[in-house]
Amino acid sequence: MTQIGFGVYTFLMQSKHAQLKIILQSFGFSEKETDVYVALLELGKETVSKISLKAGINRTTGYDILGTLLGKKLVRVSGKEPKQEYVAESPTAIIEYLKRQISQTESFIKEAEKILPDLTLLHTIDNRPKVRFYEGTDGLEHVYEDTLTSSEPIRAYATVDDMHKALPNYFPAYYKRRAEKNILIRAIVPETPTGRERKTLDPEEKREIAFVPADKYYFSPEINIYDNKVMIASWREKLGIIIESEEIADAMKKIYELAWGKAKELNKKNDIAARTFHGAV
Repeated sequence: MTQIGFGVYTFLMQSKHAQLKIILQSFGFSEKETDVYVALLELGKETVSKISLKAGINRTTGYDILGTLLGKKLVRVSGKEPKQEYVAESPTAIIEYLKRQISQTESFIKEAEKILPDLTLLHTIDNRPKVRFYEGTDGLEHVYEDTLTSSEPIRAYATVDDMHKALPNYFPAYYKRRAEKNILIRAIVPETPTGRERKTLDPEEKREIAFVPADKYYFSPEINIYDNKVMIASWREKLGIIIESEEIADAMKKIYELAWGKAKELNKKNDIAARTFHGAV
């Protein structure tokens, strides 16, 4: 081969190597990984020092890169120190490596799909309501603790009977702590013996109860509206929910005021009827 022919051959081989390295890097390999891998393919079997020299990197980096390629099952070790050598696996090992990557990625996708609803709930978007769920007895107590952060009087729909059955040892102390924080509350409550008993403590617990007929308006979940939040405590499902949204809280407050006005009207009518009845007797 003439000198010119050898030069052309060398140029073509260098171009081919460069092209192969670009393709390998497109598979996710780093530049140094491709340099070491291509060098080892050409050498067949060699020590770290000679592989590193051919790849144009220092010996320490060569150890690190070969360790990475070992993990990817593209090379293997032959012999022991100090005569340890590295051997490139068949190039078909790249196909197997990529297949493993695909399988792992598919597994990750399946896991990501499972947790997507939870991640979506955590995702904060401007002006988008935040919704948080709390399960079990601890979860119910958690949402009530959040109401103690209120900077304004709480508006509530509450059924005293269900509350005290679900958390019998929690509410007496909760009422006291809320009153100590000077957080007032108005509550629309189905009229039951337990509800009437609780109403006698309204001044002490800084609360105003408006009764509604239990036979027509008995409801189980409690709803508290305060600041920019709506808290829902579902006693039957043992689930606490906090919705944080200025728009939703504002709408719920306005709806509450309509319900409160109607409840107060019912209370007045019932009081007048009761006084008339006792007067007649």
